[in-house]
Amino acid sequence: MAKQTRDAEFTEFVAARAPWLRKVAYLLCGDWHRADDLVQESVTKLYVRWSRLSRLENLDGYARTVLVNTFLAEQRSPWGRWAARRRTGEVPEPAAAGTDLDLSVDLRRALTALPPRQRATVVLRHYCDLTVEQTAAALGCSTGNVKSQTSRGLDALRRSLDHQDHQDRQDRTDLPHLRDLRDLRPAVPVEGAAS
Repeated sequence: MAKQTRDAEFTEFVAARAPWLRKVAYLLCGDWHRADDLVQESVTKLYVRWSRLSRLENLDGYARTVLVNTFLAEQRSPWGRWAARRRTGEVPEPAAAGTDLDLSVDLRRALTALPPRQRATVVLRHYCDLTVEQTAAALGCSTGNVKSQTSRGLDALRRSLDHQDHQDRQDRTDLPHLRDLRDLRPAVPVEGAAS
């Protein structure tokens, strides 16, 4: 009976938190399939310890810490290094409707270009809204390390987004001027077109 209750509590917790964990995992790794794998591995680790964890005061924080540590451990492994070399830089899946898709894609691309530790601190600080102290506890490092990693990560994001913005402006100036487009009109008038 106790095992059934424990399993029911665990299932309820995972069902409620899985979408949020998946978003955090995606922001960390930049790939929905890898995010699913990270969440699955983290959920497995939580299940193994669930009888002790269910009494924790901040279970969400613990789950987030397990997820981030799983991501960072993967980055240090030979598999993580191989996967990082193999990435092609493809455009991620589109964001939800109602957002600036170009900015979202640029931001995600810039975020995935950050080193794993910087990416983790930026995601925890600015997506999960953790304090410096909470982020340090989640990553198992000093608050000074969190501050420097966050600062470096945000600087790299700004440079990357500024570079992309400059590139977009350059692409727009390379377009032909409107009077040049008028020269492309058909020689024979199109019926119904304004003269």
